[in-house]
Amino acid sequence: MATEWDGKSRGTVVGYQIFIFFLRTFGLRPAYFILRFVIFYFVLFSPRSNRDTYTYFKKRHGFSTFKSLISVYRGYLMFGRTITDKIAISIGFREKFTYTHNGIENIDNVLKKKKGGILISGHVGNFEISHYFFENRYSDSKISMVTTMAEHQSIQEYMDRISVKSHLDFILIKGDMSHIFEIHNAIDSGGLVVFTGDRYMEGGKVLTEKFMGESADFPIGPYLLASRLNLPVLFVYFMKGEKRHYDLYASAAKFKARDAQGVLKEYTESMEGILKKYPLQWFNYYDFWKDREQS
Repeated sequence: MATEWDGKSRGTVVGYQIFIFFLRTFGLRPAYFILRFVIFYFVLFSPRSNRDTYTYFKKRHGFSTFKSLISVYRGYLMFGRTITDKIAISIGFREKFTYTHNGIENIDNVLKKKKGGILISGHVGNFEISHYFFENRYSDSKISMVTTMAEHQSIQEYMDRISVKSHLDFILIKGDMSHIFEIHNAIDSGGLVVFTGDRYMEGGKVLTEKFMGESADFPIGPYLLASRLNLPVLFVYFMKGEKRHYDLYASAAKFKARDAQGVLKEYTESMEGILKKYPLQWFNYYDFWKDREQS
């Protein structure tokens, strides 16, 4: 990956088992409280991530030095809460959360056509849990998320065993490119395929676009595919609001056929709008804009 971070959360199966026992026994509020101390420990021993996250707040948002420093901790805490929510909802706490939607009619319109569609999100908010909120509305629809292995295999297998089943499928990116066939099969069956459009694998082809005031690299795959297929494309985000509330955003892309750069430009503009509203929910904790190379 284009970073020293490997995309896997830290922890062990035993750690997850203890946390889930605590969550089920005492509930979400105590879990959020304990998280404050866990995050403080993480801050003490993550100098590189701290520096890159501080730079994000300082340079991309123009925060003061003090506000940027405080925002590093607050951003990690927000990430920890989204992970806690993800675990809680996956083991049956869905009814403790609420959500509102902005542009969900765009998803409705795509599904009505029954020809498939492409959704592009990013490492912001908590889109991976959105399907638990869509279950009643889209009970017969197929949603597939293209992803790398987000957890260590032993942790993933444990979570698969205890999680509430849903309509979300994962399409894992593979070295032999067989995931391409899975993507096309999902689309051909009228399903929605979700990509995260802001992170690429080391050595992968990229497109460059101005984002938050500075040029940055993005994976070419989602934008090339979106521009070549005659399918609707939506930019989607599921952002954490106050307490146990989430907000869905879904907007339709308007681009010319075979214009991958145009799709990317629309995506970066939509992401900028989201991050201006939710600056703490940028979860790419590495040198995204290559600021270290410029210093």
